[in-house]
Amino acid sequence: MTAIWKHELRTYFHSLTAYVFGAFLLLAVGLGALRYNLRAAVSNFEFALSYFSVILAVIVPILTMRVIAEERRQKTDQLLYSLPVTTAQVVAGKYLALLTVYLVPLALVCLYPLIFSRYGEVYLPTSYGSILAFFIMGAALIALGVFISSLTDSQGFAAGIGVAVILFNYYSVSLSEYVSSTAFGSLAAICVLILALGALIRHLTKNENLSLGACAALLALTGAAYYFEPTKFEGLLPRIMSELSLFERFYVFVNGVFDLTGIVYYLTVIVFFLFLSVQSLEKRRYN
Repeated sequence: MTAIWKHELRTYFHSLTAYVFGAFLLLAVGLGALRYNLRAAVSNFEFALSYFSVILAVIVPILTMRVIAEERRQKTDQLLYSLPVTTAQVVAGKYLALLTVYLVPLALVCLYPLIFSRYGEVYLPTSYGSILAFFIMGAALIALGVFISSLTDSQGFAAGIGVAVILFNYYSVSLSEYVSSTAFGSLAAICVLILALGALIRHLTKNENLSLGACAALLALTGAAYYFEPTKFEGLLPRIMSELSLFERFYVFVNGVFDLTGIVYYLTVIVFFLFLSVQSLEKRRYN
C-alpha cells in the first residue's frame, strides 16, 4: 500500500494535477478571506471557507477523475491485480495519495487564522474546527470521486458525473423546497431510488438474481410501511435530501457548533464509497 501511495504522489506532483487543484483551492479560500476578513473586517475566518465551498464540486472531480479510470483505459489495472496486495490496499493507497494532495493546500490555509489573529480577535477553536470539518467533507467527496472513477474508463465522463453529483448534493437543500412533500410523492421517489440501487448492485456484482431479490425485498418493505403508516411518508423526501447534504452539515461547524454526528456521517460516507470502489475493482478482476 505504501508503494502505491508513493507512486500516486509522484504521478500527481510530476503533472499539473496537484498544482492546479491546490491553486484553485487557495484562490477560493483567498477570495473568501478577502471578502469577509479584509474588506468587511469580519474576524470569523470560517466564513471564508463556507463562501467558496462550492469550488469542491469542480476541483474534486478533476483531482479524482483519473485515479482508476486512467488505469482502466490504459489496461494497467491488470498489473495492479498481479501485485502482492489486496484490492482494498490498492484503493486505500490511491485514496491516501489523494488526501495528501488535498492536505498540502489546507496546511497553508491553517496559517490564515494565525495571521489574522495578529491584527484582530479571531476565535481559533471555531476557525480550526471549521478547517477540520472542511477537510473531512472534502475527504468524503474524494471517496465519492474515487468510486465514480472506478465505474468508467473515461476521465471526462468521470469528471462530468462527479461535478453533477456533487452540485446536486450542494443544492439538495434548496431543491428540497420544490419536490413533492406528499406521502405518495415520497413513496414514488423511494421506489426510484431502490431501483437505482438494484441497478448499481447489478453493475457491481453481475448477479441479476441478487439485484432483483434486493429490489423486491426493499420494495415490499416500503410498500408495507406505506400501507400501514402512510403519514410517515409525508415530507419524507425533502427530509432525506436535506439530511444527505454534505455541505449542510459543514455549515453547522461554521456556525460555531462542533457536530460529532456530522463527523460520524462524513466517516460513514468515506467508508461506504471506498467499499463500493473495492467491489467495483473486484468485479473487474474476476471478469
